[in-house]
Formats: sequence, C-alpha cells, structure tokens
Amino acid sequence: MIEMRLAEVAAVTGGRLHRATGDERVAAVAFDSRAVGPGGLFAALPGERVDGHDFAAAAAAQGAVVLAGRDVDAPAVVVPPAPPGSLAAGSYLAASDRDGSGAAVLAALAALARATVERVAGLAVVGITGSSGKTSTKDLLAAVLAPLGPTVAPAGSFNNELGLPMTALRVDAGTRHLVLEMSSRGPGHIAALCAVAPPRIGVVLNVGSAHVGEFGSREAIAAAKGELVEALPDADQGGVAVLNADDPLVAAMASRTAARVVTVGRVAAADVRASDVRLERGRARFRLVAPAGEADVALQLVGPHHVGNALAVAAVALELGATPEGVAGSLSAASPVSRWRMEVAERADGVTVVNDAYNANPESMRAALEALVGLAGPRRTWAVLGRMAELGALAPAAHAAVADAARELRVAHVLAVGAPEYGARTVPDAAAAAEVLAAELRPGDVVLVKASRAAGLERVAEALLAGGATR
Repeated sequence: MIEMRLAEVAAVTGGRLHRATGDERVAAVAFDSRAVGPGGLFAALPGERVDGHDFAAAAAAQGAVVLAGRDVDAPAVVVPPAPPGSLAAGSYLAASDRDGSGAAVLAALAALARATVERVAGLAVVGITGSSGKTSTKDLLAAVLAPLGPTVAPAGSFNNELGLPMTALRVDAGTRHLVLEMSSRGPGHIAALCAVAPPRIGVVLNVGSAHVGEFGSREAIAAAKGELVEALPDADQGGVAVLNADDPLVAAMASRTAARVVTVGRVAAADVRASDVRLERGRARFRLVAPAGEADVALQLVGPHHVGNALAVAAVALELGATPEGVAGSLSAASPVSRWRMEVAERADGVTVVNDAYNANPESMRAALEALVGLAGPRRTWAVLGRMAELGALAPAAHAAVADAARELRVAHVLAVGAPEYGARTVPDAAAAAEVLAAELRPGDVVLVKASRAAGLERVAEALLAGGATR
C-alpha cells in the first residue's frame, strides 16, 4: 500500500477522524485484528460469529488504527453508510451486518483502493472473469508477468467486493502490474468491481453453467461477464479485450467494447492460438502461435482445459511487452499455486490423489474427468464427486450429464458423496467415502476428488494422503 496519513484516509473515504489527530501513518490494511501492527489500518468487518468492531481496541493496542462504520474504542476513521443499492450495501456479509457498519467499511475500502490505484503511475490493471478457470489463470498470469516487473495478484480467490479492493490495496509506487479476478453474483457486480480498480486489459475466459440457478440462463451470465469488456477504455487509450474465440458467447462480446479485441483459442482464426496440442501424463503440450512469433509450451498444470487459460495469459503478457519465448518459458515453469485446484499428490504406494475440491460446475467437472483419464493412462481411475451447487432447475440434467461423461471417458469407478443425482454408487458423507477408498484402492490407482465448495470434499483427499479415514 502507498503510505497515507489518516487524515488522507478520511478525505478519500468521506469519513471523520475519531480519537485521532490525522497525522497517524497507514501503510497496510488488514481485516484480521491479529495481523495488524504499527502502521496498520484494521478494517472492522462483521463475520458470521464475531464483529470486527469489537476488536478495535485490541488492534489499537498493537499499534494500528481502525476503519470503522460506527464509533469504536480506538483511534479511527468512522465512515458514512454505504449508498443504498450499492454492491457493498448488498454484499455477501449482509446477513451478519445488522447495523450496516460492515457495508460502510466495504464501501470505504473500495474508495481507498481506487485512490491507491490512481496514485501509481504506469500501473497496468488486468481484470479476469469467466465461469471457470479464473483463479488458475490469474495464478499463471502473475507468474508470467513477474519477470517483466513487480506484480500484485490476489491470494486464493479474492474476487469479490472485499477481496478485490484488498488486493488492489497491496500495490505500491513500484508495482507495474495489478492482476484482478472478478466474480459476479448478479447484474452490475463486475461493473462495480471495475469501478474500484479500472482495468486497461480485460480477459473473459468462458461462459458456462456456474451460477445459472442465480442468473437464469447462460445468456444472462454472458451479459454479466461482458460488463468487464464494457468497462475498458477505448483502443486509442490502450484498452484491450482478450476474448476466447472458442466460446461463441465470449466471442460475441467483441461488439460490446470499444477496446481493441485480441482473440485466443484453438481455432485457426484466433490471434493467439495453440497448435499441435497433445497430452503427456495429463499435462498439455502445444505450440504457441502469435503475431509476434511462435514457441513451444509444456504446462505443469494437469488438464487440457489449461490450454485456453494459458493462451489468455500469453495474450496479456505479449500486450505488456513479453516475447513469445519468454511467455512460453514462464508458462512451462509455472506450478499450481492456489489450494484444492487440481492439486496432484502421490502416496508411497503409488496412489495418486487429484484434489480439485474447491469448486465445480458442469464444464469444470468434465474438464477434471478428462484430466483424470489423461493423467492416469492405463491405471485404474476413481472419480469421487459431490453435488454441484447453484444450478437451479438444471441440476438434475447437469449431474446426469457428468455421469454420462464419466462413462464416455471410461472412468472405472464413480463414487457419489451425498449426491444420488449422479446415479452412481453413493455414500452419505466424506468420512464414508474415505472408508470405501481405504478399503478398495489398489496401489497405482488415480483418484479425482471434486465438488462444489460447500460439499467439503477436500477432507476426502486429506484423509487419503494421511492414509486413513476422516475423523
């Protein structure tokens, strides 16, 4: 973060000083009172069980000052209520934000992030959205951009009205690239995130069925994802929209932006494309073809779906000054960063566990099954699958389609955890799944564990790697 006086924080956020002179210096922001110290700004946010405002005094005792939505027993900036109808006012924490103080702090963080980004000369802001692959892509992009200059990217899936401004607040005067992941729960959400840290380059990876239960249709999801390209500056101002030419709903977004469009994909007409794609032990190898030249890429990430992610990364990096050879080298060296996304681990008995339990939708389920089969080769395969959430009326057909894909790909065993919708062998919970696997796995088997986050199937993978059942 760029250091500010507390009086500047108050001016930026529209807040008032409380038990403070305004000369206090702020150089970092955190929403965990245990993670702050001198020079820290503690953002007092409510949670499911506790309210950050109750920890203001503890943060002050550690030398921090507070960003609050109501008066607290500490030096603070107390900010006004969030505007009605804003993303902060209707945020994910609304259920626990009884007096609106949390929404006020979220809105203040957004204003503070916007002011911080505007102070960094020459900062290239890149926004990434899509129904799946956002986190893996931002991890790849951060790795590829790092050799070109200091780069800030989200930790994990910091992609909402809290995570995005907290990521933007990590930039300092020397930061050259800011990579932002953008999620959406409804119309206007991505537009609001773009207003916090206006991107110059926008990447739309795909439009799938994730959250179709909330949006109603893939077309409605496309409308929301396209808010990113609508927010870009025009071509004369350096705006660039990177669009997946292999996805018709994404490709159609070219008409919604004044930015210069760069297409990526496997189709021959794509500006940045992959040729000679093949899999070796589940990992993609391909020839990167771009107007600037060609180079060979050997991804360390498991699954053919990462080819599209890598092409999007390549397009952005080439726009920001990388060479095809440099991009290919960085892509080939990059390893998984975020947890529970195609994490591959091998036990002493040769059993391979693929933990992809962070999230799931019909498209990512099929991609994971393809990756499982490609990684396994002649070895026996297991797919341990939980429910896919937020599919609404499409849920029964979507689960059936995943089961069909498993049969088509000849996955040897499908074990459904609390999800009879798959029409496969079903157990009630993660503990029962771990018991079945402990009894029936053979040395050399390959096990995929995948479900929506709420299913908690990472416990199955953890039990397998620990060599026993969950407790």
